[in-house]
Formats: sequence, C-alpha cells, structure tokens
Amino acid sequence: MAKTSGTKTSGGKKEKVFHPQSRKAGQLVRTQIRKSRLVELSKERHKKQGSQVSIYSFFYHALPPEGELSLEELHFVVREIWLARFDSEIEAEKAARRKGRPRSMKEQKLEEQKLRETELYRTGMEVIDLTHPINVELFRKWDQQEAAYVQQLRFIRISSASPENVVLARPGQHPLLKEKAETASQTPEEAMDTDEAPLLLEPPSKFASTIQTMDGV
Repeated sequence: MAKTSGTKTSGGKKEKVFHPQSRKAGQLVRTQIRKSRLVELSKERHKKQGSQVSIYSFFYHALPPEGELSLEELHFVVREIWLARFDSEIEAEKAARRKGRPRSMKEQKLEEQKLRETELYRTGMEVIDLTHPINVELFRKWDQQEAAYVQQLRFIRISSASPENVVLARPGQHPLLKEKAETASQTPEEAMDTDEAPLLLEPPSKFASTIQTMDGV
C-alpha cells in the first residue's frame, strides 16, 4: 500500500501533515502560542486602557464650568465623590442580603476595592492636576477616548494624611507644559541677561546733549 504525504482538501490539493515530533510541527506550535500570547496581551492592554479612560473621564466631569479647582476642592472630589462612587451599590447588596447570609461576591469585591483606594489616598494618590491653569485648559480639550493624550499632562500626588502637601508626580510632556516649566526654571540672572541685546530704556534723543558734551562740541 502506497504511503501518502497528506490528505486531499475539497479543492483537490493535498494538505500537509507534519509529524508531531518534527521540527516544522514545533515551529507551528510556537507560532500559535506566540499569536495567542499577543492576543491576550492586546486584550489586557485594551482592558487597562479602558480602566484608565474610565478614571480620567471621572475627573474630566469633575472640572468646574470655568477655571480650575483649589487643592481643597480637589480633595473633596476624591474623598466625597471618587471614594464614595460604589456606596449605593454596596448598600443595595446589603439590603438584598437575607439575615445571616454571607456577603455576595459583588459586595465583597466593591468593599475591597474601596478599602484599597482609601488606603492609596491615605498614603498618596496620583491624580491629574486640576489646580494648574494650563493643565486644566489642555484637559478640557480631551476627546474622552484616547488615554495617551491625558498621560502627557501634569499629575500630582495628594494624600488624606497630609492634605496640605502636594508632590509633583509627573510634570507633563505636552509642549505647553514643558515651555511653562522651562520658563519657570530660569534664574533671575538669566531672565535679566542683556549681553546679546542691550536694553535701551530711554529714547536716544534724551541723551543727545550728553553725547555732544562728551565729544567736546
């Protein structure tokens, strides 16, 4: 009986079949594993970006109609609105639970998330800086979809343990923010440097008589 190297497909072509222990079969398996891993990484990245967009959207809607927030107002948003956003769901789960019954999985997860976020806020929580005028102006232009745009803005770290203290977590990579930072970092000597372009604070006509006297005219 003649050996066959493959099976025929509906189109008449033979489909190659590789021995499970062959090098080619191993390459195909590794390729498939790599593809599967890339798909999973893509899903994880999409999920992470979706979570970031959700967080950024919350603070986007916390913006005042005009201007920026004070530090005290930013703390209020985090403490009274952000950390309390699941309270109604937690209460609904408690109300639906019969006496003596354990907490539902949803209630348990929501309470654990609130505890984690409360502890994070106590030790230092990184948030977009809604107290910085230029940063707020740029944030208002966000399309509420692309997380990468927000990630180039300015972020600060605040905490409930020291509400009066602010730590600059990320200065921001947006050109307008970088320009502002460079200007603010100039020393008074650099700002007053007149070596290349001497300043003339008075019109030349005012010094005409002095110049003539010095020339002996």
